[in-house]
Amino acid sequence: MNIKDHIGSIPGFPKEGIIFRDVTPILECPEAFEEVTKQLSQFARDVQADVIIGPEARGFFFGIPVANELKLPFVPVRKPGKLPRKTISETYELEYGTDTLCMHADSLKPENRVVIIDDLLATGGTVEAIVKLVEKQQAKVAGIGFVIELDDLKGKSKFEGIPVCSLVHFEGE
Repeated sequence: MNIKDHIGSIPGFPKEGIIFRDVTPILECPEAFEEVTKQLSQFARDVQADVIIGPEARGFFFGIPVANELKLPFVPVRKPGKLPRKTISETYELEYGTDTLCMHADSLKPENRVVIIDDLLATGGTVEAIVKLVEKQQAKVAGIGFVIELDDLKGKSKFEGIPVCSLVHFEGE
């Protein structure tokens, strides 16, 4: 199965000059969703993950099924004010401004081997912030898995020394 056939390309969304890569067709096709889950699960197994982390919202789409498939805990990463227990946070740069991500302060142990799962790797800013959250808890990022990578934006270069798995690649957008 070609996963790329189940990714929508929406020109001009959310603004002119952008081609939005839509993963919801994967969710609407059980066979494609199963294939994505299978491939990301194999990657997490290969790097010996014992915890899966995913950012809201699209990281939840793929991270939770991988955690379930492997019978591993899933740790959500969310915007401030969305998690009920004590949290740690990391603020990171956006094109115009900053954003902040949070996770529960007690969600990881130093011996954990974490795989971060998200839908798309562009500049890498979101996942770079998650890597810092993991490191604040002295855990190890064993790998990072994406459904899509936008190769021209070179986000992967932020993760030297960390295995990165991207199932589908797009150039020039």
